[in-house]
Amino acid sequence: MISIGIDPGIATTGYGVVEHKENNFICLEYGIIETEKSISMPQRLSLLNEKLSFIIKKYNPHIIGIENVYFFKNLKTAMPVSQAKGVIMMTAEKEGIPIEEFTPPEIKVAVTGYGQANKEQVKKMIQLLLNLKEKPHHDDAADALGASICAINKAMSLL
Repeated sequence: MISIGIDPGIATTGYGVVEHKENNFICLEYGIIETEKSISMPQRLSLLNEKLSFIIKKYNPHIIGIENVYFFKNLKTAMPVSQAKGVIMMTAEKEGIPIEEFTPPEIKVAVTGYGQANKEQVKKMIQLLLNLKEKPHHDDAADALGASICAINKAMSLL
């Protein structure tokens, strides 16, 4: 089973592709999709759609897990992040991929066993769970890998 996890954002969207095979999680790819402030919002959203479509076509996932951000420190970022999340969900739907949403505490529990874990704890457990040589450098990519693991766990529990 292959899952893509997404941590939505307009400037930076994290993604992580994880395969569950023979009772192991295997990281296939992870990173960030960046858009420049210098281009218009419609162009940024279109770029996000294009890059995510490429990743979906490359890996043909069974499920997509999206981090559901339910709290914003800055109201100015709430709308652009929501727009990015909408594009991500539309892209997945157009490709026929089921979507599951997870809150940050749900992802932290799935990865570390503790819903209030800090970013470094999450990164370290992602490294261990996926047998990575080093911790993911970018928080958004680490969160996306966690969302991917959550999606696989949810899908496996429904089998």
